[in-house]
Amino acid sequence: MLPAQLSGTWNSPATGSGINYTISESPAPAKDATGAYLTVVYLENLALKKLGQNTLADDVNWLLGKGYRVIELDYAKHPDASALRLNADIIAINDALFAGNFCGSTNCSKYRSYVLFEGYRIARDIPYFKDNPLTYNYPAAYTVGDSLRMDIIYPANAAETTPVILSFSYSNSSYGSANMNQRLNLGNTLAGFDDSVLEGAPAHGMAWAIADHPKYCPWGNGKPAGGANDTYKSYQVNPDAAQKVKSAVRTLRKLGAELGLSDKIGIYGFSRGSDAGSMAVGDRTVAEFENAGFHQEIDDAVQAAALGSGVFDFTKIYKTTGDGDNNLETRCPWAWGALETNYSTWEKQGSAYLAQTAATAPVLFFYNTDDAHYYKEQIGFFKSKLDLLGVATSTLVDYGNGHSIPKTAAALSSMYAFYRNYLTPPSLDTIDITAIHANPAIPPAFDLQFSTIDRHISIRFTPAGTNHEPARLRMLDVAGRQLQVISFNPGRGTVHHRLPDDTFIIELSQGRNRIVRKLPPIVL
Repeated sequence: MLPAQLSGTWNSPATGSGINYTISESPAPAKDATGAYLTVVYLENLALKKLGQNTLADDVNWLLGKGYRVIELDYAKHPDASALRLNADIIAINDALFAGNFCGSTNCSKYRSYVLFEGYRIARDIPYFKDNPLTYNYPAAYTVGDSLRMDIIYPANAAETTPVILSFSYSNSSYGSANMNQRLNLGNTLAGFDDSVLEGAPAHGMAWAIADHPKYCPWGNGKPAGGANDTYKSYQVNPDAAQKVKSAVRTLRKLGAELGLSDKIGIYGFSRGSDAGSMAVGDRTVAEFENAGFHQEIDDAVQAAALGSGVFDFTKIYKTTGDGDNNLETRCPWAWGALETNYSTWEKQGSAYLAQTAATAPVLFFYNTDDAHYYKEQIGFFKSKLDLLGVATSTLVDYGNGHSIPKTAAALSSMYAFYRNYLTPPSLDTIDITAIHANPAIPPAFDLQFSTIDRHISIRFTPAGTNHEPARLRMLDVAGRQLQVISFNPGRGTVHHRLPDDTFIIELSQGRNRIVRKLPPIVL
């Protein structure tokens, strides 16, 4: 029996036009604890090279067979269905899913729905650690440990291996069927913060994975055995957190190899997810951190990390009092005793301790200066230590306001460029850049001039006005991803156009004539 289908048009912020959609229901639908449908929004026919080599029908049928409702968005190769622009659609889709109505579907799961690019599939609910209920002792009914899980979103049957970005959720899962698998709780994460970083990564040749936060307990709860209630309010504890993070990295690397991913893993962390993800960055070996969890024979090193506001060194929380971390200043001594007499214990709770040499992974720190002061202070301390060790660091500052995530094209471009530099994903270019550099000959039908000051390009046809065949100008970024394409009538003689930010390569074609140029440096 064919799946039930509905169709219509959805307005795409990325393209500024209507996108045709088709909704297919699984014959055996998977549902979350509330009875809502697990849903995949599938972005198809994009202006990007497809990495997965299965047919569209095979991938959609596979998703339906796994129980997902599949909402296909057909971009029909629209030139704006491209890297960075699609992030706006991802944000709009997640906002609509959370609001309870996307393309007329009013019962999509608000914590088990995904936006996927064509060619991608999901390895869902992969266990990466068996939790110990005695770590956080909450709630009292929780006595047998659950498995912490992750979802891996990967290009299926890809022609090239793909790196992966791993994030630990800033929404905690916890005991009880209604509280499990909250790692993509839209209200707490993607919709609540307009976060499109992970789901937009495939536009840059990268897979992604989302893992349960290592604190398997509500963020505001938890205590040591016999300790005061909510001693662990607003923080995670080691060795538990470090053990889980390392086990997650190892699990992802092992399963990723089976799924066709490369061995390169980047970390993306924000807020409490930054506290967690940062535990993967350092190169120090601590026996009690290494001897737990799965696949201990597998390397747990990561190759890069983008870390947002978080806590990385608990020994620094008293440097400035009253700066937003009152919970830590009050409650950490309940857990570990006074800092002055228990410095070693406090030191091992933060990820900064694990950074020992220049072999620590490169880090991009991102934050807004009007966020809580202690976040800026924590980043400053951690970055200074890494700089002294000779670790490559960079910053992305004031891309927005307060406790937020980058979402502008410029900020996202910087973040994805950081990952591309260290994870070396395959190019999604639809033209051969190697051939471009090897054959820079300029056809006689037209000439190009480019201003390095105002980013304007002038196209002059020779002889002007004699060739009326339509011409096309494509603009690509440094990795060969299409940013924009325009078509025009060359009969005007000279055409002027302002190039999008991040344009690195331009391709001008008219009939059999073609020129490809790498642009000169921009004058700032």
